[in-house]
Amino acid sequence: MASEKESQPPSTPGGTTPDASGKTGANAGASAPEKPTRSDTSDSKKGPAGGYDNTPLPRVPPGYTVKFTFHRASNLPLADINTLSADPYIVAQLKTDLPTRHKEDPPLQLRTKTVRQSTDPVWNTEWIVANVPASGFRLKCRIYDEDPADHDDRLGNAHVDVTSIAENWPGIKDQAYPIKKRMASKRAYLLRGIAYCFGKVEHMHGTLSVSAEVLGKTQDDIGGRVYTIGPQYWVRHYSPLLGRLLGQKAPNDNDQSSSTRKRKAEKYNFQANEIQMRGPVSEHMYHRFVEFKPFVKRMFTATGFRGYVLSTALHHQHARVYNFDQNTDYEFFKEPCREFTQKFLDLVHWDQGGRIFTYVLTLDALFRFTETGKEFGIDMLSKHTMHSDVAAYIAFSGEFFVRRLKHPHREPPEEGGNNESHPPDNISGGSPKEEPKRDPGYYELIIDNDSGTYRPNAELLPQLKAFFESNFPGLHIVTLDSQGDAERMSKMKAEQRERKKTEGNHIVYTQISRSSSMSSSDIEELDRLEEEGEMSPRHLRHQIRREAGARVDAAKSHLREYKPSNNREGWRSNKDQPKQDNAAAAKKNRETGEDEARNAPPR
Repeated sequence: MASEKESQPPSTPGGTTPDASGKTGANAGASAPEKPTRSDTSDSKKGPAGGYDNTPLPRVPPGYTVKFTFHRASNLPLADINTLSADPYIVAQLKTDLPTRHKEDPPLQLRTKTVRQSTDPVWNTEWIVANVPASGFRLKCRIYDEDPADHDDRLGNAHVDVTSIAENWPGIKDQAYPIKKRMASKRAYLLRGIAYCFGKVEHMHGTLSVSAEVLGKTQDDIGGRVYTIGPQYWVRHYSPLLGRLLGQKAPNDNDQSSSTRKRKAEKYNFQANEIQMRGPVSEHMYHRFVEFKPFVKRMFTATGFRGYVLSTALHHQHARVYNFDQNTDYEFFKEPCREFTQKFLDLVHWDQGGRIFTYVLTLDALFRFTETGKEFGIDMLSKHTMHSDVAAYIAFSGEFFVRRLKHPHREPPEEGGNNESHPPDNISGGSPKEEPKRDPGYYELIIDNDSGTYRPNAELLPQLKAFFESNFPGLHIVTLDSQGDAERMSKMKAEQRERKKTEGNHIVYTQISRSSSMSSSDIEELDRLEEEGEMSPRHLRHQIRREAGARVDAAKSHLREYKPSNNREGWRSNKDQPKQDNAAAAKKNRETGEDEARNAPPR
């Protein structure tokens, strides 16, 4: 755990510094609700607006910890005409009377698992939320039908309104709430209406069963925000389209089909990951997007034609990368534990292949990341804007990678320990030739703040380290400043890339765009790829340009070697007149043709 001195965040523009509980100046002892003062994130440093924001949390007493349970739904509409069923899931959004630091703060929400082919799904999904105020809450549950090939149809909404809660509040026990059809898909309810007419269903009215229980007073110093405590879940998304573009294939466990006995086709896949960590993140980890270009603000606010187009495109990219379908893996843990850390290491493939990941940590402690090894070039997978789903505010962002240690109970070499790590060292007893070691103590997570989109404050890295240490028990955490530790960070990432060349497939894929920023390692790697001639363009437009360029070069070469002549017949000399031997040539051709006809074999 970092010391209090190390964890101290930057001072506010007025010269005051938050104390250990996050209280500032005259507000340190205040208990009455107070709306936070909006601060300009660029007033304490030079450069574009954005980055670290020191706006304090609202100073209110701690609230209550509430456990919500989404049990089941009944009589949902038929969203799929092929199966006369649906693939429903819930997106639950919690609203309270607590003032937010900024109006751009994202809402607190949870997505449940998808239940396949059911109009009477059972979820039994729990959601434990801290600091729900005594003034109650409004829980809005949107029910959707999952359809990866198209857009997800809304099947209806259910609202749970509670005006006040206390420790002796009786709660809500498996209560059914009507599903409102006003915002639902007309096509889905039309199918259910037809089924009702034919007597296939009993009625048209659906319900959602929900429970809510107060677990006690939240053990927190400040009640100015609600956040997710648990359970801890992880989601692994697969994208066949991105897998095909990037050349990544999913492991094929069985070479032959059990029915046809023919060899199975290899599937292209790309993996994106989400992990719900145990909150809260430090209140000081609060960063706004950086307006490094004039169009950036319009992109995040979706204002103006260009801003709307860019924002919509990035939302679609996020939905494509973090898509839910039948292959999505989804699992819960009750709390951070050794198995939770092992699952994280499994999602990042342990220390295999020298992988580098781009990550975003949201304000509600949702950890999103994908592999972006620079063989992909500067594409959407390197953009923190896409990973955050164009969120104006996040907690932290950057890149990370995992290394294996030779001695699990010693400090990593980056922390001054007498130890070796893979890479750069070749250590026996693990990848690439043997199965990875399962003890988290053998691994270190090296994480930085290398993000041009949000530019996280390096002085908050100790708090980031403490947060990951509490969520991943047994794992060694090392933090790097993308500017202060630039040389060491560049060296370590270069070692990762060299290891990937040795252990993994090397693919070049570029999709250059100005719609977001790039990290320093992106630029370094693109320079290296260009020097080594490995950036062969793969898009159709690049092939057309290359072909046209080759033809232009050939024409230029021909013009350089061309000499004017009186004729265009290569067998004549420049002194001969054009067509002077035409008659003699025609006579010789006739004679040659007659000779060939006489000597030709019979048919």
